Amino acid sequence: MIVAIDGPAGAGKSTVAKILARRLGFLYIDTGAMYRALTLKALDNGVDINDEARINELALNTNIDLRSNTDGSLSVLLDGEDVSLEIRKPRITQYVSDVSKIKEVREVLVGMQRKLGEKGDCVLEGRDIGTVVFPDAQKKFFIDASAAVRVNRRFKELKGLNQDVAEADVAKDLSNRDKIDSTRQVSPLRKAEDAIYIDTSSLSIEEVVQKMLEFCK
Repeated sequence: MIVAIDGPAGAGKSTVAKILARRLGFLYIDTGAMYRALTLKALDNGVDINDEARINELALNTNIDLRSNTDGSLSVLLDGEDVSLEIRKPRITQYVSDVSKIKEVREVLVGMQRKLGEKGDCVLEGRDIGTVVFPDAQKKFFIDASAAVRVNRRFKELKGLNQDVAEADVAKDLSNRDKIDSTRQVSPLRKAEDAIYIDTSSLSIEEVVQKMLEFCK
């Protein structure tokens, strides 16, 4: 069974997806991490983020793999190197939406995501899982939250990673990402017609997971 989870940044997708996958005994696939990994490679190689042809060339010659660990965490391997922590830094967050809006790049990474998903039961989370990557997924969810809640969650997440960030900067970044993700021409962020909508603003993580489990089982 394939469970597709979509929603904006900071809504809690990754957190609940990891727990849901573990409870179901499914593989967890964070598709956003794949775009972050490619963004990291572009920046480390001095590639202009606006050079779509060059970034597409990078995508075609890049190997990105996701591996679930026994503790429930996910390791992101970029050309064989674990970049799980590096891809969460602000410099990646600043440009990942610009990279992920490139049509050819999305085609390459969607192909990778489908291969991962076809290995067996899995939970995938991202922006276009239920609409583009796996439109025939057996279960689809759209996880959302108010802007204020999403900013606060992302701020706490980054502080927990010992990153020196200001809440105002996090708010500005999320607003920018929302605009790019929802207005891009290729695979914009939107709720699939048959997706179950869950507003997590006033719900605990466990309450959200339980709601999803009820629908999945």
